[in-house]
Amino acid sequence: MRIQNRVTKGQQHNDTIRFHLDGSAEQPLGKPAGKMITDSDEMSFVYLMDDIEGYAHIHFPREVWAYMVEALRNEEEPMLQWNDRSIPLPGFIEELTMLIYNIEGNDNYGEAFTTAVEQEFQAILQSIEI
Repeated sequence: MRIQNRVTKGQQHNDTIRFHLDGSAEQPLGKPAGKMITDSDEMSFVYLMDDIEGYAHIHFPREVWAYMVEALRNEEEPMLQWNDRSIPLPGFIEELTMLIYNIEGNDNYGEAFTTAVEQEFQAILQSIEI
């Protein structure tokens, strides 16, 4: 999967999380699709933007996973910030939650990726388990 856009940092203001794309990144085209996938080779979660030609990919590398955990804790959909444009990411919480529970203990994603997700999202995974 070719990386089109990569989130370079996260920021929290009250309960709202903003993920920032590098200012030199391509302008995110299309509209938020409300879907997420993974790119285990790049160790990232990928939010999909529905574009005329298919999907544009927004990569969330491990460096910003702590902010993804906070978004899950706050149960508030985050925003994507590109230069002066803010883009809501509907479905982010639901999709990310589904993915981390699917990844837990599932080495089909690759052992390194599975282990990284289990470590970074441990607080979320343990908060639901009984």
